Amino acid sequence: MILGIMQPYFFPYLGYFDLISRCDSWVVFDSCQYTPRSWMTRNRIAHPTKDWMYFRCDVHGSQHMAISEVELADPDKTRRTLLGQLTQYKKSAPFYRDVIELVKTSFESLPSRSLTDMNVSAMAAVCAYLGIHFAPVIASQANFELPPVCHPGQWALEISSVLHADMYINPPGGKDLFRPKEFSERGIGLAFTRVPDFEYDPAPFTFVPSLSILDVLMWNSPEQVRAQLGKDELDIA
Repeated sequence: MILGIMQPYFFPYLGYFDLISRCDSWVVFDSCQYTPRSWMTRNRIAHPTKDWMYFRCDVHGSQHMAISEVELADPDKTRRTLLGQLTQYKKSAPFYRDVIELVKTSFESLPSRSLTDMNVSAMAAVCAYLGIHFAPVIASQANFELPPVCHPGQWALEISSVLHADMYINPPGGKDLFRPKEFSERGIGLAFTRVPDFEYDPAPFTFVPSLSILDVLMWNSPEQVRAQLGKDELDIA
């Protein structure tokens, strides 16, 4: 079984979904500390006169809370604001209406005001639209029995052991957190994805790499996006 573990991000970039597409099981790591002004509550889309701009999810939360404890301040206001920001794509983006419906679905499916539920709902809507498997395990609800952790990379090791994973895959940015020998000693493979190299034409906007998946989906069909997932070789530790 191939496992991925990530904090829940707000309509994250293409690389996040590349990682999901490679995994048999996915753990939403929301039992760790919340980080304000991070990808958990904001992301980037194109800007008509600048390169890009943020869209945000306003929350009630602090760095002293776990992600699972953070709640949306006003889900309906966040939805209206985001949909308003996305209208800039209306005249140019061929898949504008599909993406708008995807965003609406994300907010309509919310079981609560928690930030975890918001981001999982958004990720589930994107995965369904792209036709990729997504069956998340919510860490804060899973009651994992884990030993004390001595360093950040050990969280993935211990959760992989509990879930009997054969391989754990992580994004490329976190390589320095992990100790490959610890994984090999338990018979668990360790690998890292690469940043997807996917350039598309967003005219009249300027192409900016690693914007939110919402920007990618505005200009590309689900088939075109899905063709970019899982195509690059993994870096095996």
